[in-house]
Amino acid sequence: MKIRITVLLVVFAISSIAAQKVTLLFAGDAMQHQSQITNAFRNGSYDYSSYFEYLQEEISSADIAVVNLEVTLGGPPYTGYPQFSAPDEYARALKNAGFKIFLNANNHILDRGSKGVSRTLQILDSIHVAHTGVFRDEEERSFTYPMIYVCKGIRFAILNYTYGTNGFVVRPPICVNYINRKQISEDIQNARRLGAHIIIANMHWGEEYQMRENSTQSDIANFMVQEGVDLIIGSHPHVVQPSKVMTDFNGIISHVIVYSLGNLISGMIAPNTDGGQIVKIVVEKKPFRPAIIKSAEYTLVFRNKVREGNKVKFSLIPVSMAEKNTANRKPIITLSHDSYQRMMNFAKNARSIFNKYNVGVSEYKPRLSTLLEENDYSKIFSEQPFIAPYFLSCISN
Repeated sequence: MKIRITVLLVVFAISSIAAQKVTLLFAGDAMQHQSQITNAFRNGSYDYSSYFEYLQEEISSADIAVVNLEVTLGGPPYTGYPQFSAPDEYARALKNAGFKIFLNANNHILDRGSKGVSRTLQILDSIHVAHTGVFRDEEERSFTYPMIYVCKGIRFAILNYTYGTNGFVVRPPICVNYINRKQISEDIQNARRLGAHIIIANMHWGEEYQMRENSTQSDIANFMVQEGVDLIIGSHPHVVQPSKVMTDFNGIISHVIVYSLGNLISGMIAPNTDGGQIVKIVVEKKPFRPAIIKSAEYTLVFRNKVREGNKVKFSLIPVSMAEKNTANRKPIITLSHDSYQRMMNFAKNARSIFNKYNVGVSEYKPRLSTLLEENDYSKIFSEQPFIAPYFLSCISN
């Protein structure tokens, strides 16, 4: 009798443990064109504090925020397209905005050669952010890849691959993760052996400036779904592309595919490159049960430019907080007439694609940064604790 009561109490105790929920946030191409570099230089240093003032709350509120760092930190001279080398302050600004994982496997990672790669990884290590996709040598790759990021007891495998490196050939010992099905399959198997509950593949792929995925993207996505990848997040086209969820026979989300996040922030002027989407995904895990994907949503962000004296101020604007509509008669953020028209043109084109082709991924309204109300920008530059590899961990809220 005592044994039965004890067992019942244990079962009740386990069943009463609250499910753990983790919010993941994925942002697109973080770039530094020459116009950005030139205008960030103020009073003898590079200042990016305006970039994320409206989005810092949304980014930092996520348990895991991931960004595609599509530049090298190769040191001076700082250059934009076609061979990027951004100031170190840019990486610090991204970290201080709340991004915890930086993706390096993209077509510009070899812009400054092997030395540029080594210095990029050195700077990211020095500011204590997790990064993946590119490695100093095979030994480092075998020790740190796939990255296992643990948050609230849920183990996430973070994979990252690129279609190419603009014709630059990687020189040993540097390792770059290229899209190779055999290698990807092996990495997925290793992620399973390491006990990953959720496997995320961040793919640098697709055709630039095309707002629909191509057949290669679809084929690779289907391959990864069959291999057991849960979340597939795309970048590179510099414009947004559709997203979709896949469900099992119980109607539970089994996979999420985001073909392209578009740009996070850049100096690009081609149509539809002045904005992008941030995708938020919630994962839940109950004791002794598999992790499940609860939801997938997107929000649109627009790169605004405002002239201040002889400089141009760049900032990211959440579209839903600046647009005028029946639900938002008094926008929280006010733009000039020209900026507003450009923002709404971007939003119209993006929503037209999403409304037609998205499956199960709807728009949400992000948090407005409380820093604007408090007028306390010191919080943007607060340091975050770092836990060294091999297993990385988020800081629970």
